[in-house]
Amino acid sequence: MANYSTNEFKPGLKVMLDGDPCSILENEYVKPGKGQAFNRVKVRNLKTGRVNERTFKSGDSLEGADVMDREMEYLYTDGEFWHFMATDGSFEQYGADEKAVGDCMNWMKEQVVYTVTLFNGAPIAVTPPNFVELEVVETDPGVRGDTSGGGNKPAKLVTGAVVKVPLFINTGDVLKVDTRSSEYVGRA
Repeated sequence: MANYSTNEFKPGLKVMLDGDPCSILENEYVKPGKGQAFNRVKVRNLKTGRVNERTFKSGDSLEGADVMDREMEYLYTDGEFWHFMATDGSFEQYGADEKAVGDCMNWMKEQVVYTVTLFNGAPIAVTPPNFVELEVVETDPGVRGDTSGGGNKPAKLVTGAVVKVPLFINTGDVLKVDTRSSEYVGRA
């Protein structure tokens, strides 16, 4: 695999760190008034999900991680594993455990395409699309005149996730939700 110098670090870059594949979340270049420049890097271990902050001298390099991101369709869950199928025509199926799925569990809907990160042929991370359309299964009825201005109320979605929605949203409505911020975007 290729080596990446500190000047090539950017968010989303996947590198090997202490024998584990990691994804760079943030990279800050620091040039103190006295001494050598360095990079303060925040990385997420793709196996464990832990976020660490590391410091590298300017000019250091890290080996690129041999991970592969593939677009896969979510099929079903059997309680222990979430099963995905490759959409590139090979129809390969993979089972991701709870650690790999992580926070994406709130946005898992069957027959939606997700990005699955594979390391040594096994799923280690699942990334949802930026927006998903989910049905509201439980919310308080919005009564006209409740507020003088706009207001929000919690709504439970079919996946179990809870998002803040405007008062006019009712049970049974299908919403478009931003998975990065867990915010209501609009009706689907």
